[in-house]
Amino acid sequence: MSEDVAHRAGLLAGRYQIGERIGIGGMADVYVGTDVRLGRRVAIKLLKSSLARDPAFRSRFRREAQDAAKMSSPTIVRIFDAGEETATDPQGLETQVPFIIMEFVEGRVLKDIIASGPLAPAEATRIIEQVLTALEYSHRAGVVHRDIKPGNIMVTATGQVKVMDFGIARAVSESSATLAETSAIVGTAQYFSPEQARGEAVDPRTDLYSAGVVLFEMLTGRAPFTDANPVAVAYQHVNELPPAPSTLNPAVSPMLDAVVLRAMSKDRFARYQGASEFRHEVASAAAGNAPARIIAGTTEFTSTLFGVDPSTTAGSEATLRQLTAQQTDNSVQTQRRPPVAWIWGAVVVIIGMVAAVGFWTLNLSTTTLTGNIAVDVPKVAGLTWENGSTELTGVNLEPNRIDEPNDTIASGTIIRTDPVAGITVTPGQIVKVYVSSGAAPVRMPQITNMTQADAAAALKALGLQLGKVTTTYSPTLAKSVVISASAQAGEMLVLGASIDVTVSNGLVKIPDTVGKTVGEATSTLSALQLQVKTVGDATCAGGLVVSQSIKGDAKARSEVTVTYCAAP
Repeated sequence: MSEDVAHRAGLLAGRYQIGERIGIGGMADVYVGTDVRLGRRVAIKLLKSSLARDPAFRSRFRREAQDAAKMSSPTIVRIFDAGEETATDPQGLETQVPFIIMEFVEGRVLKDIIASGPLAPAEATRIIEQVLTALEYSHRAGVVHRDIKPGNIMVTATGQVKVMDFGIARAVSESSATLAETSAIVGTAQYFSPEQARGEAVDPRTDLYSAGVVLFEMLTGRAPFTDANPVAVAYQHVNELPPAPSTLNPAVSPMLDAVVLRAMSKDRFARYQGASEFRHEVASAAAGNAPARIIAGTTEFTSTLFGVDPSTTAGSEATLRQLTAQQTDNSVQTQRRPPVAWIWGAVVVIIGMVAAVGFWTLNLSTTTLTGNIAVDVPKVAGLTWENGSTELTGVNLEPNRIDEPNDTIASGTIIRTDPVAGITVTPGQIVKVYVSSGAAPVRMPQITNMTQADAAAALKALGLQLGKVTTTYSPTLAKSVVISASAQAGEMLVLGASIDVTVSNGLVKIPDTVGKTVGEATSTLSALQLQVKTVGDATCAGGLVVSQSIKGDAKARSEVTVTYCAAP
């Protein structure tokens, strides 16, 4: 059904031109498109018509899409519009096809990246940190994604991560679909949380479980649970423990093992309780530090994690048993009363070290520490191109200007950057700077021979307006029909431009032909599309016109009688 809509003549919702299909999924197909009203590139997602058969789904879908459209974060793909389009199926029946208009992101789907093999742990943790940033934002907004998976995560050429389909999974999961149908629609049995598989209520911790599965897959190149039957996969999420990632990829550290296994705890209370906590633990593990705590069943204990042998971590229980045993083995026995002199000596040394570090820190600038290896992209949105580019070059970044139409931001003003402000990048990196070129140009429609009312409507639909209206005579056009316009059809105009028109008054101005030869009078009047009738006067000679039945204003195509001297 998506292709039926995509290949229809005209525009989707009257403003979106559908282009090439760029993605096929169990729930929807995705096309690249153009918002002709704003002149910007968009991604158009056409949902399967089978989802729209339930009226309750359509209502829920619109509500969820509206909630998701309110979110604005660099790590979330924006939703611009949503609605339904009427299409005709092969049997000739009309059906409603839900659609979503999204921000177009140039990059690769994480699913395709993983298909090439496991990611380096540093890259995997960098990506999941940005995914967790998106989840932290959405959870604060009260939106639980419910469908976190590699197919819903985009990675741009600059490394920016964007999560998409917020709010859509909820509309699907709350419809009347069965588990088997839902897994086919959402395609996410491999990323279900145990509570989702059991059909229980979900909360933000559900998204964190799925994020843990995604991290596992990035580190190992495969999902923790697989089976041809999605119900069997859901059963494994509920009843089986996942293997430690390091058993599949020795490059994974014990610290990352512990983070992944905690995120995938069956008991949601044993998982990370928030996206920020999860993100902090990922960053700490990526830096080689031990996670602050490990959850084993319902027992919580502190662990250093260092020295864990990946070959012994065939499952999460094995990992946790080794970590517990190591903690016990590493306990250090100390004497009950250390020498007083040794204690005071240690105190003096520590105080001296703290003072030295403090003095060094106060006298060392941040630029000295990081300026040569990384810089943060400054916020230049809202500045002019001249000022913004100067600020970027000032921190050793290379601005690349890209003009983009925008009907709300003044021409020459920076709209946004890619990477976005605040992202840490290497010095010398190219930063795409999107600069407003003003309102998108509008192509002048053909309005001649239209009625004045139809011409005004055609102009308004394109963001133009009807200007001064002048009436004049026309021998061929009816009253109020447009004769000419101040802009030619096809001419590119600024949005909101005013178009002056000349319309017919429905009359023709008949000239006086008395004194002219009958031939001249007939030619003159016929050229005005008038019906000419000639009558000869036998009382005079010479062939000149002596009288005319109508002069001045008259209705078009009127009949005019011309009397001329016809005597020999």
